[in-house]
Amino acid sequence: MKSVKELLPPVRLGVNIDHVATIRNARGGTHPDPVRAAFAAVRGGADGITAHLREDRRHIRDRDLQRLRHELKVPLNMEMAATSEMVALACDLRPHACCLVPERRAEITTEGGLDVVGQQAALGEVVARLKRAGIRVSLFIDPEPGQIEAAALTGAQVVELHTGAWAAGRDGELERLQQGARLAADVGLEVHAGHGLTFGNVAPIAAFPQIAELNIGHFLIGEAIFDGLEGVVAHMKSLIMAARGE
Repeated sequence: MKSVKELLPPVRLGVNIDHVATIRNARGGTHPDPVRAAFAAVRGGADGITAHLREDRRHIRDRDLQRLRHELKVPLNMEMAATSEMVALACDLRPHACCLVPERRAEITTEGGLDVVGQQAALGEVVARLKRAGIRVSLFIDPEPGQIEAAALTGAQVVELHTGAWAAGRDGELERLQQGARLAADVGLEVHAGHGLTFGNVAPIAAFPQIAELNIGHFLIGEAIFDGLEGVVAHMKSLIMAARGE
């Protein structure tokens, strides 16, 4: 008889290619091509590609997203702020999914989850508009009960739990994420996770039975400098599968 762990469904791996575009933009021109990186990630086992179109276009640009949408055969997850500009772009592009994230121009990377409690009505309107366009909607949040419950009330189908504090080694964070994943599943949300995940810290998160998808970017792009993106993604996928008993 199979164990409970062996019966868990597989976890999808989404690879964020933003920082391939960061390198390209540092010098201008077209090299390295983030779309080419996306195809390498897929060959390595990525189940989807994530790209964050920021207001200042510091890495991914509109044309990158258009090419990804039309050239990829795997789902495209567009990370974006909940602004009128981004909502209009997403509704025109119609990616498989949109993940709404907080965004400040001065930040180096996304620093925390959305305040869904404080923006529930406004976020609900954005979620409804994206869903009318046929887009699956995720909210990037910290694993706090109030935020999770508010996320469910917006009508979003998914929450992505911010794993940054776990990656930074904060005490008690694994338990907080585990409790958050349970609550999110209990209120009917699909559970994703991401931010700061590496070869060394991904397994405990991947082992949560509620986790359906992990989104990982910066670490994989950095490791690709040494070992190539296809192989790095394949290794990450093997670690995730091992954590699920596959």
